[in-house]
Amino acid sequence: MPYNSNDDLPENVTRVLPKHAQDIFREAFNSAYDEYKNSADRRGDDSREDVARKVAWAAVKKKYEKGADDKWHPRS
Repeated sequence: MPYNSNDDLPENVTRVLPKHAQDIFREAFNSAYDEYKNSADRRGDDSREDVARKVAWAAVKKKYEKGADDKWHPRS
């Protein structure tokens, strides 16, 4: 299901991502959730939510990287 605000994101996302990265995750998730509503548009057997989650993490990884402290930091 789409997220209306960052407060609605899962704890495993809010716990490790800074606010800007949470914004990226939420916007990418919501966009992918809409884009891949038809199973014919998805590869494999992944659910709509699984695909949206993968897209969201990929979007975060373009701008952020996971540090030794297990938190995400802006890429240099």
